[in-house]
Amino acid sequence: MTQLIKKMKNSFIKIKKGSALTYALILTSIVSVILLGIVQFVISHVNFGLKTAAREQSLHIAEAGVYFYRWYLAHQVEGKTSQQIQNFWQNENPYGVNTPLVADYEGIGSYSITVTPPPPNSTIVIVQVTGSTYIHPEMQRTVQVRFRRPSWSEFAVLADADIRFGDGTEIFGPLHSNGGVRFDGVAHNIVSSLVEDYVDPDTGITRPGVWTSWSGEYNSNMGSSVFLAGKEFPSGEQDFNGVTADLALMKDEAINGNGIYFNNTGQGRHIVLRTDGTADVRTVNSYNTTSNSITSESGVTNHAFPDGGVIYVEDNIWLEGQVDGRRVTIVAADLVGGASPNIFIENDITYSNYDGTDVIGIIGEGDVEIIRDSEDDLRIDGAMLAQNGRVGREHYGSYCTAWWWIFCTNWETDNKDTITVFGSIATLQRYGFAWTDGTGYTDRNLLYDNNLLYYPPPYFPTGTKYAIDLWEEL
Repeated sequence: MTQLIKKMKNSFIKIKKGSALTYALILTSIVSVILLGIVQFVISHVNFGLKTAAREQSLHIAEAGVYFYRWYLAHQVEGKTSQQIQNFWQNENPYGVNTPLVADYEGIGSYSITVTPPPPNSTIVIVQVTGSTYIHPEMQRTVQVRFRRPSWSEFAVLADADIRFGDGTEIFGPLHSNGGVRFDGVAHNIVSSLVEDYVDPDTGITRPGVWTSWSGEYNSNMGSSVFLAGKEFPSGEQDFNGVTADLALMKDEAINGNGIYFNNTGQGRHIVLRTDGTADVRTVNSYNTTSNSITSESGVTNHAFPDGGVIYVEDNIWLEGQVDGRRVTIVAADLVGGASPNIFIENDITYSNYDGTDVIGIIGEGDVEIIRDSEDDLRIDGAMLAQNGRVGREHYGSYCTAWWWIFCTNWETDNKDTITVFGSIATLQRYGFAWTDGTGYTDRNLLYDNNLLYYPPPYFPTGTKYAIDLWEEL
């Protein structure tokens, strides 16, 4: 009996020892799993943190590449003529154009720059930069930036003088003057001026840089607030001094096959644009210097002009017609000397397409002048620039249209209905299509063509500084 009890005790003790060992093994396994999980959790979070940091570093590296390229462009093109800038993109193998530019960034990573150069007649450069670190090259970031050079066709109206817009003017697009602005119409975009205040030439009174004579800035005749998008003054200056070099480039392009060149025979040329990509051109023998109407012309010829080209006349131009699928700039300039030629407009100048396919640049070294016998409802599609004069229309008041000997038998008053400009106006001197005595065009509709912002007319004057216009991460 005693032996049996001892055996049972020994057996029970062995069972307890085995159970304890089992429990210990189970507990050890559980602790190991927990510790392993904790270690893996810590490691994963450390890796995540490192990769997150690397990802942020990659973005900073890509941004550094963008700013490097902006610095590079500034040193390559600022202060150069349009012709020199064009030559830079076409012939000087700019960084990143034909092959990506890969560069180290402070020993922690590198960026790769790929550049899409500006297409013909565009001021846009697309720069794509990919940045990554050496430790985590897989955590790369890519940004795309659009650089743009400012153009003279970026404003609905740009002036270099004190300027006045009367009642009846409605403008859709930005307006800026380097002088003061009196605005009595309705502006749907910002009206800005370089000056804080000025002496208004019409009243002799010191006025704010931008102001209106309407009480409460509300035009009761047109039923609208005057400044729908506000005023801004003083604002930055727009320099008119850099246009001459661009005119020289246009002349060279016209002579060398990318356009049509005409000398100063007669009093100028009468040019009628046609929708088949050609222009009918006549030599103007004489014109009435009071009304600016042609009195004699001869020798019509038809000329094809290239898309993206220039029609350059070393004398005055009388311009009208319509284009279809063409981008062209028409220039009246004499860079040798003498009086600055003008562009005269009597009849409509229009597009067939309003999606950017059709663009007309109209540049007068002197004036861009709407003549006395212009259409009652006149439409001008295009970007107009008067380098040394003004875009506008003379004051004709009342004038005689029929004579008997030395006596006038018919007087007419210069009353026109509506002028619509779809494009832009840049004028050195004071603009105007109407006068305070009620003559001229009653309604003036100035509509900015947004296509001009990125695709100005061929060889249209531009600035030389590239600025960042759009920034996005891909």
